[in-house]
Amino acid sequence: MSGSSVYRRARTVVASSTALAAAAIGLWTGIGAESAHAAGAVPTPDHVVVVVFENHAYSQVIGSSSAPYINSLKSGGANLTQSYAETHPSQPNYYAMFSGSTQGITDDSCVDPGFSSAPNLASEVIDAGRTWASYNEDLPGQGDTSCSSGDYAQKHNPWFGFSNVPTSSAMTFDQFPTDYSTLPQMSYVVPNLCSDMHDCSVSTGDTWLKNNLGGYASWAKTHNSLLVVTFDEDNRLSGNRIPTVLYGQPVTAGSSSSTTYNHYDLLRTLEDTQGLTSHAGNADSAQDITGIWAS
Repeated sequence: MSGSSVYRRARTVVASSTALAAAAIGLWTGIGAESAHAAGAVPTPDHVVVVVFENHAYSQVIGSSSAPYINSLKSGGANLTQSYAETHPSQPNYYAMFSGSTQGITDDSCVDPGFSSAPNLASEVIDAGRTWASYNEDLPGQGDTSCSSGDYAQKHNPWFGFSNVPTSSAMTFDQFPTDYSTLPQMSYVVPNLCSDMHDCSVSTGDTWLKNNLGGYASWAKTHNSLLVVTFDEDNRLSGNRIPTVLYGQPVTAGSSSSTTYNHYDLLRTLEDTQGLTSHAGNADSAQDITGIWAS
């Protein structure tokens, strides 16, 4: 566990009456609908895509010649210089960033699908009448809850652990749309064990990101949308300090923050981009990411 929890502060969240009324009558089902958002300086992108890479420390990626594309996103977007994971190994961190809790998971063993009904990012988004999906490279088929298949690993897909997230919302990466306007309002992308830098190099993952999501990143810059690139954990040698870069029209280009943030703070921020009135687990007492958003 990182020491970043000492930096968390409670923040009162007040959704506007417009957001509450619209959510109550289900108006948020339309793709690209604008929403009001929680109090504070968090934007309301039309689309948010979060990409999670694996097992590399901040210094292994940021400023590295092996990651020219991620560093170009940093230069054209925002860099969190003190971003931290929660624990080791991988799987508990995925549950932390998705549900505000490790849900009692301490290792990378496959879970029983739907073992938890705890609130999480997807269930909150769905309950608010908004749209959600995950895109999982090498997932054998949409909604497949298999433990592993080739370079695919269930341990990096926390949505399968929750009974309140439809398995059908877990897509293969081949289903990631080429018409980005049809993306859900909130989605996660999980590369396979090679593309995510777990089994392969930083350069391999960086090239994968450019080739597969570079188009979305460019589009997001002019379509009120956001790309978040983060890591599950470090290499166990850097105090769990990880790279986290944000890019898109809502982000001030070339900005950075030295505030200490962790997975719970990222979850809190993602929830607030959706105008949600509740926060899962430890996200309830976490802080929003601020100081990087375009006015």
